[in-house]
Amino acid sequence: MPEQIISILEEKMTKAIASLTRELSSIRAGKANAAILDRLNVEYYGVATPINQVAGISVPEPKMLVISPYEKSLLGDIEKSIQASDLGLNPSNDGSVIRIVFPSLTEERRKELAKQVGKESESSKVAVRNIRRDSIDSMKKLEKSSQITEDDLKYYSDEIQKITDKFITEIDVVTKEKQNELMGV
Repeated sequence: MPEQIISILEEKMTKAIASLTRELSSIRAGKANAAILDRLNVEYYGVATPINQVAGISVPEPKMLVISPYEKSLLGDIEKSIQASDLGLNPSNDGSVIRIVFPSLTEERRKELAKQVGKESESSKVAVRNIRRDSIDSMKKLEKSSQITEDDLKYYSDEIQKITDKFITEIDVVTKEKQNELMGV
């Protein structure tokens, strides 16, 4: 039973890291990255559909995205969706594809984005710590119901803390990489 709790703990913490990585990939770092469009939807036959499901997205140059809709009727809707987003991008529609040129980031904007990365990182750390707390509480319940001894509780609590420290370190590494990418462009 305690091994199952630890297994669930590691699985949840891995998902927290994956979520952080996904969130950070959507933060624009001054170079073209198709992942920043992942959160944007377009109306497609009455259903909000992600842009990457109704169009091909390519990166022909380091600072340019080209969006080729599978249906030409979606060009205007995709363009409006990008303009309405908080990405600060200006798409240009030539009648068959949409081009997005990524402007270079100003120093001020880089610092702003680095702060956003820090906030995302901190919320992931909080999530990991909450998972740790829940796991330790589960172990305490096992000890109260006499399924594990007090010594076992201490041992498993230490194991949970070691796993938590490992994941917090991993969050720091992912965050540092993204901040370096932002400041180094």
